[in-house]
Amino acid sequence: MTSQQAAQFLLDHDNYLILTHLRPDGDTIGCAAALCRALRQAGKTAHVLPNPEATSLFTPYLEGLLAPEDWEPGTVVSVDIAAKGLFPENALPYLPRVDLAIDHHPSQEFFAKETCLDASRAACGELMYDIVKQFCQISPEIGTALYVAISTDCGCFVYGNTTAGTHRIAADLIDCGIPVTQLNKRHFRTKSLTRMKLESAIIDGMDLHENGTIALAAITLDMMARLQATERDAEDIAALVGQLEGVKTSVTIRELAPGKCKLSVRTDPNDLNASHVCALLGGGGHAAASGATVEGTVAQAKEAILDAIRQVKQTDKE
Repeated sequence: MTSQQAAQFLLDHDNYLILTHLRPDGDTIGCAAALCRALRQAGKTAHVLPNPEATSLFTPYLEGLLAPEDWEPGTVVSVDIAAKGLFPENALPYLPRVDLAIDHHPSQEFFAKETCLDASRAACGELMYDIVKQFCQISPEIGTALYVAISTDCGCFVYGNTTAGTHRIAADLIDCGIPVTQLNKRHFRTKSLTRMKLESAIIDGMDLHENGTIALAAITLDMMARLQATERDAEDIAALVGQLEGVKTSVTIRELAPGKCKLSVRTDPNDLNASHVCALLGGGGHAAASGATVEGTVAQAKEAILDAIRQVKQTDKE
């Protein structure tokens, strides 16, 4: 579907339930909040399915939008969800019922009846902006949610996925009256003391490979427990080690449970395609930022990701 077709689809249906992905970030939460408010403005009934993993950094944007327990939707929409494996447990019953998926990941699995996909966008929030502006007036509340979606997915407009179009949309949202200064302070210029200690622990345990061009860093369960860190303290921490001078590929390994690790890979896409690397491990994403979940210890996860990186580099040489 094009954005125009998606907008018409949304106007033609009603009684919406909006789904967000596992370990929800600003893009999925912001898109869900913006779409829900836009649909309500258009006279539709719409709710967002509560996400049990949402942190206090993003839950304020969903106030008044969450679906009651007995809500029975007529139309189910997923936002920023690329794969079936990214559905939270309470969203799994709705997986066969997704009527429309709105997404920007090239690794989209096309699980929905209809899909609106634009993999050229820095954030799903950019695509959502194109859709909702066709049938609603973008209020400060809708604009705030969209700004959170877009700015958090492009690192406050410094990641390589940022385009001129990203800046133009952000400018339009600022013109709508969003509290841009407060949003930037909240999401990009404020860290808890625990977050700073966590960053220090990550850097202390970081491994460098290939003459310092590859950096591997782990966040273990013991580390989180010792520092009494929460999910909010670990938000977007995958961007940390890639800031080291000389690093072209950074991998953050998050121990989710004993024997299970999540890999977040960030690369210079001109040097290595992160999506190709993660695809070897059952994951996916974008050329510069991808992820995968693997079985095994942190040490085994390090071996697996290094092997995948080497395989892709060798294939690219050939």
